[in-house]
Amino acid sequence: MKKMTLVVRCTFLFLCLQTSFSQISEEAFDTTLENLHGPDIPGLTVLIAKEGKVRYRKAFGMANMELKVPMKPENVFEIGSMTKQFTAVCILMLVEQGKLNLNDDITKYLPDYPTHGKKLTLHHLLNHTSGIKSYTEMEGLNTFARIDRTPTALIDHFKNEPMDFDPGTQWHYNNSGYVVLGQVIETVSGTSYAEFVNTHIFEKLGMKNSYYGSKTQLIPNRASGYMPSENGYRNANYLSMTLPYAAGSLMSCVDDMLLWYQAIEANSLISEESKKKAFTNTALNNGKPTNYGYGWQINDVNGIPSMEHGGGIFGYVSQGIYLPSEKVYVVILTNRNGNSPQETAIRLAAQAAGKPYPNAGKAMALSDAQLKKWTGTYVFDEDVRRAISVTDGVLYSQREGSEPMKLFPVSKNKFCFEDGFGVYEFTKEKGKKTVVFSERIRKSKGREVN
Repeated sequence: MKKMTLVVRCTFLFLCLQTSFSQISEEAFDTTLENLHGPDIPGLTVLIAKEGKVRYRKAFGMANMELKVPMKPENVFEIGSMTKQFTAVCILMLVEQGKLNLNDDITKYLPDYPTHGKKLTLHHLLNHTSGIKSYTEMEGLNTFARIDRTPTALIDHFKNEPMDFDPGTQWHYNNSGYVVLGQVIETVSGTSYAEFVNTHIFEKLGMKNSYYGSKTQLIPNRASGYMPSENGYRNANYLSMTLPYAAGSLMSCVDDMLLWYQAIEANSLISEESKKKAFTNTALNNGKPTNYGYGWQINDVNGIPSMEHGGGIFGYVSQGIYLPSEKVYVVILTNRNGNSPQETAIRLAAQAAGKPYPNAGKAMALSDAQLKKWTGTYVFDEDVRRAISVTDGVLYSQREGSEPMKLFPVSKNKFCFEDGFGVYEFTKEKGKKTVVFSERIRKSKGREVN
């Protein structure tokens, strides 16, 4: 009987601890999301999953301001450039079928595309190193934003523009590249891009609330899109969904996006080998990393490798972050421009992984002597200079030509910025002070100069 009582007590304690952990996590997520929502304004939906299980799923704000319809997790949004993940996977599917090769010149599929004598491949289009002109950076886009265009007509709009650089020599985010990839998918598959995605991804995965975007189709649970104005918010400008095309035309909800990531994780659509290609930090011709794979940005969340992408389109902004090693997925979909969920999603992913970013409000106390140990002027890559100083017991960093920024101690030699994800880690090498400046995946080393 005593043994049974002990078992019951231990079980009760475990359940209490489990419940307490769940409540603390939810409260922490709620707090992190506070800056993204408020009463009677456009809102958002958010889903956090870990190891295949939904740990947090909520909606905030309004799905329709005019009808005063509250947001719910089932609402459907335009996901903008998160579409690029789907386009990249479609290309990799066709590669696995033997219909494409990533090193193929695009003229194999679009014979009349002017490459100016340069070898321009599918690889260059996928990782934004093609150098072709991005049509969303060209003047006059708004003049035809309401006009439906075929993929061919859209490509004709930018294909004769001068190239910005030779393929593979630079990285520049490029919507035109993914438009061309959409046309390649149509040419090789014999079906429209919309049909290919719907058949080979949405229907296969049971993504019943995902669509190629449309302004005329009746889409259940569609959240209306809004843009900021002088008096709060207004309805978003109209945009024909033929224009974002394979670079940003898709619509979805947080539940369907979880199905998508579960499929990527399980290799249900493409092989492990193909996934590795998509998740590889591709390099320029000179070996410099691009921090981009195929349809995914390559980064880290507090030191944990991450695959992520956001999207911005008229009336909607989205962000998705995947931590493969932790099996963590975070997705936030919003129905307004002007307040990006990117930073919030990063912090949520760090929390879900059990490695939250330092909180400036909980900085450790250091003496003036401990702070002054690291003062001086440091020279970083490309001759960037930053001055480290102490004022009123606070360490500051000031880049040449910029305002000083507060630094908060995480340890005796590690300091974080008040906002953002920048971190300084100081040390001494051969009697000289050095510092590594990290801003997520990007790192540079500075050495003190006299």
